[in-house]
Amino acid sequence: MKSLNSEVVLGALVADSAALGLHWIYDSDRIAEIEAARGPRGLVFLQPEEANYAGGKGYFAHGGKASGESSAYGEICLLMLKHLAKHGRFNRVEYQSEYRACFGPGGKYVGYIDSPTRLTLRTLLPLEPADFPATSGADDDQHPSLAAIPSLVVAHTGTLDELMPRIDEVVRITNNNETAVTAAQCSAAALFNLLQGMTMTQALTEALPFAGSVLRPLLEEALSMPEPDSVSAAARFGPACHVTEGLPVVFHIAQTASDYRSAVEANIRAGGDSCGRSIMLGALVAAHAARQNTYEFPIPFQWLARYRKFVEAADACAAIQ
Repeated sequence: MKSLNSEVVLGALVADSAALGLHWIYDSDRIAEIEAARGPRGLVFLQPEEANYAGGKGYFAHGGKASGESSAYGEICLLMLKHLAKHGRFNRVEYQSEYRACFGPGGKYVGYIDSPTRLTLRTLLPLEPADFPATSGADDDQHPSLAAIPSLVVAHTGTLDELMPRIDEVVRITNNNETAVTAAQCSAAALFNLLQGMTMTQALTEALPFAGSVLRPLLEEALSMPEPDSVSAAARFGPACHVTEGLPVVFHIAQTASDYRSAVEANIRAGGDSCGRSIMLGALVAAHAARQNTYEFPIPFQWLARYRKFVEAADACAAIQ
């Protein structure tokens, strides 16, 4: 499994960075207009510009960022990767300390802070590390719950059953919510299955028992949609930041996209919280593509070169090989 860790985690990080320029535009028609105007340059790695949000429904959150940077989701994914590379295993208190240092006042992260992150920081900031509660997260089912999953899965050396309690522990640091936990466990199981050699459809289907009663029927419906249409999937399940909306769209795109590039582009076209969906989607499709073709790196080299933290991520991947 470990031989694929760079493809999986870079797949997540690059997909997030690629989507940043149009993140949180909730108007697929507006996104289609932008794509038509750009022609062969496409929708990936756009500079965040407020003009792209004019005349449509959306929230412009990344005015201080440049093309190739990450959303907060990408920063969480990278933070967990670097944590595992540094410590060799997951350490809750150390990770909470690193999370607080990264996202808290004076930290390296500068950008939009969502509700789960803000409430987690509110819990951690006044405390000494020895007093950090295991469940420091918000009662919230948004996409930060999935952001650390690719790094955890690629570093895991045990069984799937052994992985599940660790996913629960990590998710509750930021999202102390049952739906968030089951979404993360289902996502982790799907990625684990792919790295064991399953086909995409088999990996996603075999992960469904972990999804729980709320999410499972939505995922089953998403897997029953045979034609690749991310815009329709987002219209059906919702384009916003909750895992009950985003994960069915991820499953639909992952099952129907022909390759990594088309999956990332389809995710951006779907609009809404494209960065939130991109972490698991990028990891899943990169893992699948790498398994299908061991001689070709699944992520376009031009995209890797545009991701601004490629060296940091590559070094951390190498440390957990």
